[in-house]
Amino acid sequence: MAKKLKTTKILSTTYPNIGIGHWEEGDEEIHIKGAIEGQVVEYTLGRKRPDHRDGKLYRVVENSPLEDQTGCVHKDKCGGCVYQSLTQENEIKYKQKQIQNLFNKEGIEISKVIDSPTYTSYRNKMEYSFGDEYKDGPLTLGMHKKNRFYDIVNTESCLIVHEDFNILQKSIRDYFAALGLDYLHKKTREGNLRHLVIRRSDLGEILLNLVVTSDTKISKEAFVDFLLNLDLEGEVKSIYLTYNDALSDAIIPEKVEKLFGRDYIIEELAGLKFKIGPFSFFQTNTKSAEVLYKEAIGMLEDIEDKIIFDLYSGTGTITQILGKKAKKVYGIELVEEAVESAKKSAAENGIENVEFIAGDVLEKVDELQVDADIIVVDPPREGIHPKALGKIIAFRPKEFLYISCNPKTMLRDLKIFKEEGYEIVETKMQNQFPRTSHCEMISILKRKMI
Repeated sequence: MAKKLKTTKILSTTYPNIGIGHWEEGDEEIHIKGAIEGQVVEYTLGRKRPDHRDGKLYRVVENSPLEDQTGCVHKDKCGGCVYQSLTQENEIKYKQKQIQNLFNKEGIEISKVIDSPTYTSYRNKMEYSFGDEYKDGPLTLGMHKKNRFYDIVNTESCLIVHEDFNILQKSIRDYFAALGLDYLHKKTREGNLRHLVIRRSDLGEILLNLVVTSDTKISKEAFVDFLLNLDLEGEVKSIYLTYNDALSDAIIPEKVEKLFGRDYIIEELAGLKFKIGPFSFFQTNTKSAEVLYKEAIGMLEDIEDKIIFDLYSGTGTITQILGKKAKKVYGIELVEEAVESAKKSAAENGIENVEFIAGDVLEKVDELQVDADIIVVDPPREGIHPKALGKIIAFRPKEFLYISCNPKTMLRDLKIFKEEGYEIVETKMQNQFPRTSHCEMISILKRKMI
């Protein structure tokens, strides 16, 4: 029996992109993910929480006054972008409102909001999923449908990626459809195709990683030949095949095979070149990342002759930028491939005063036998592991620079810093991921002098 639909007007918003209305049977708040302030929406009731009820968005009955853009042709179905219908100005104000309300809980004022230099064609990496848009439909390759776990929408006219992404996505989908290959069905575990990861640097270098089950049988030579003969503006420099039989929908590299080209593509940022492999972490908006790092480093008092730890260092981007002036910078990163890329990049960039360590921050900080003047942390979305956070704070540097893509976990960690004697001097927000609900945060913290 289908759930009964209810209707509400969205009166306010909270992070991350949760619309708040009132349940029509009383004054209890209803929180609906993906609903925008000012919209009238239909929803189904979800889980009961201590102070509100969850709702699941079914459809928008009436648009918000904030929505005055046509946006992407996929915006009504695709679950990737959420603010395609907002102007650039309205989007950044809307995000700022959500983030400031969140940070008010700890009395933290956002001093500056930084916009992305570009709103279109900015993403340098996309992870697409194979599937179908409806049960037993034709093969699709794209993003998950809004509020759907199984359905995948073809997004071949996406506005936030370079056109090469759209060409590759459509061409590869059609290629496998013609071969009669099917996607891996989550319930029955039948089928082979799982994901397609595309990376494209601003230099036009392209890396492709096709993720399939271990029993997949395709002509690797024919697939490579097909890709190399596509009419693209950029150039395919690297092609990988990753085998993954895990139950999780995540890309788990159980076995990785390079089919063509180099191990990496090259990206340029802040006058430095970086080598990016199939599993390297690198900011997905290169032009905005350059602004982000300049802004973040500018918040530090002085890095001349300082010893700096860069924790969760990825491919060593900020490590090397800091290394231009600092006395010594140590970077710690879990992904070994990223560390190897960072070492090679640093050597080719002529930066000798950096050292990269592969391993978990929780374990590897114990091996650092020097005191840091400054510690930079740029953790994954789940924030800093509580045990690691204690070890990091124990170094007692004069300054911490905290960069985060998740304001919620950042706020949780900042509260601990405050309790341990650090003052939050300044916090900034950057619209690093236009058209999505995500943003990047920067905080500078200084040790209180006793």
